[in-house]
Amino acid sequence: MSEPVFRRATAADLPAIVALLADDVLGAAREQPGHPAYDAAFAAIGADANQLLAVAEEEARIVGCLQISFVPGLSRLGMWRGQIESVRVAASHRGAGLGRRMFDWAIEQCRARGCGLVQLTTDKARPDARRFYEALGFVASHEGMKLKL
Repeated sequence: MSEPVFRRATAADLPAIVALLADDVLGAAREQPGHPAYDAAFAAIGADANQLLAVAEEEARIVGCLQISFVPGLSRLGMWRGQIESVRVAASHRGAGLGRRMFDWAIEQCRARGCGLVQLTTDKARPDARRFYEALGFVASHEGMKLKL
């Protein structure tokens, strides 16, 4: 395998990104590849300077994706945070270090934007993901909560 290239996603990448999101137990039940709502979401992300939807590309194939939201805040002396979500690695590339390289790249993007903290959430049904994030140095310091609307 060649070295992956990390870059901002383009509209042409959208079908591959949605396919990655749908390619796991949780995503298979909630994603709908081909649904037009993804086009609107992609446009909104692209129009927001504080959003970065990124892909890992290897040999002209999308093999990973993630989204970084750059979040301003008042606490901690007005510190910016990088919120990383929608992390996926193609099944064919799992266990080979791509996820770690993606996070190294994403954390550097947060640092370059002046973030003082990088945070993420992970579904409690993903214990392997939690172990991976902990191996990267993330600490489960808070309890996240969501309200489905």
